[in-house]
Amino acid sequence: MSLAARLGALSARYAFLLQQLVLRDFKVKYKRSVLGVGWSLLYPLLTTAILSLVFSNVFRFSASGVSYVAYLLTGIVFYNYFSEGSNLAMSSVLANSSLIGKVYVPKAVFPLSKCLSSGINFLLSLLPLYLVLLVTGTGLCWQHIYLPWAVGCLFVFTLGVGLLLAAAAVFLRDIVYLYGIVLTLWMYLTPIMYDVSILPSPLQTVIAFNPLAQYIGFARTILLLHRTPEAGQFALCALSAAGTLLVGLHVFRRSQDKFYYYM
Repeated sequence: MSLAARLGALSARYAFLLQQLVLRDFKVKYKRSVLGVGWSLLYPLLTTAILSLVFSNVFRFSASGVSYVAYLLTGIVFYNYFSEGSNLAMSSVLANSSLIGKVYVPKAVFPLSKCLSSGINFLLSLLPLYLVLLVTGTGLCWQHIYLPWAVGCLFVFTLGVGLLLAAAAVFLRDIVYLYGIVLTLWMYLTPIMYDVSILPSPLQTVIAFNPLAQYIGFARTILLLHRTPEAGQFALCALSAAGTLLVGLHVFRRSQDKFYYYM
């Protein structure tokens, strides 16, 4: 059975459980919050405003005709989803250890539910992104029909990383703390605040292999440059996402039978 078929079968068979887990996570996130879901709209805007004030005059932004605010917010929205989704997925198996010990539930459902619940926040954060595109004069174009490709690849990649982390966290709890450092390093190796052209050539080559840089670059080609991404961009995004998910699923499935002894 193919990778897509396995995920589809899992999602279909446990659709109700997934729905309940996603709704639970979404409600808990905004429980006792005055603004509630409004934070999904305000947080990326506030983060962009602060970083724009700090870095707009620090980095040499060479992309002429492109709004730095729109450039920055695109990177923040995509990176925030990966950061939140993979972080929550990492602790998902441990957090549901009591449920796993009582009834049979496919353990991959828990990382999947975290990536889906974070996906709701990600889709909501696209609203302020489009608002910024309009306010800054960047505007809209027909190439936006390709944006779901970048969003889908980002989701698949995040799920793959989340499965790897969820399995590793069961056997080595220090992963939960070490991953925060990895995320910080990963953020600086992703062209969120800066234009990659300001970096030395060797470092540009390293960043070219960064999947997050590929997805963000794909989205910026559409949203900011109003161009259709090249065939190579489509292929690289799909290959990095599918490859990561295959590795994540393989490691998770090989190790899940041993979870009981470590939880």
